[in-house]
Amino acid sequence: MINRVVLTGRLTRNPDLRTTGSGISVATFTLAVDRQYTDAQGKRGAEFISCVIWRKAAENFCKFTSKGSLVGVDGRIQTRNYNNADGQRVYVTEVVVDNFALLESKKDRLVNNSENNGANYTSSNGNWDQTPDPFAEAGDTIDISDDDLPF
Repeated sequence: MINRVVLTGRLTRNPDLRTTGSGISVATFTLAVDRQYTDAQGKRGAEFISCVIWRKAAENFCKFTSKGSLVGVDGRIQTRNYNNADGQRVYVTEVVVDNFALLESKKDRLVNNSENNGANYTSSNGNWDQTPDPFAEAGDTIDISDDDLPF
């Protein structure tokens, strides 16, 4: 049997990081994934997919993402159920994330969002890493000989 999910989308809100009673980190988030087709008005809809990620990966995910981040996730679909406070049975379907990839830099996200809707995103501690980009002058020519290549 195969149960594999690969998604690319944007976070609809900041991930919610919690710790279980036994000290295991778990984060939940919702990923907005564009549909492949448009409706009669020419608008493209989206699917809003619930995701969960565990342990150190959850901590790293929360450290490097925030609302609006473009991410790729790889995982599996899981269903579970529980009784809520009113005694009603609640069914949940979610993607359990095994791996994730950040698909844009913080700088790109800030530029794209300010061009698109004026949104201003900040990191969880209120400021961005101010490390200069070593590839900022990407137009410069780099001289590499065939002897420098490992293959």
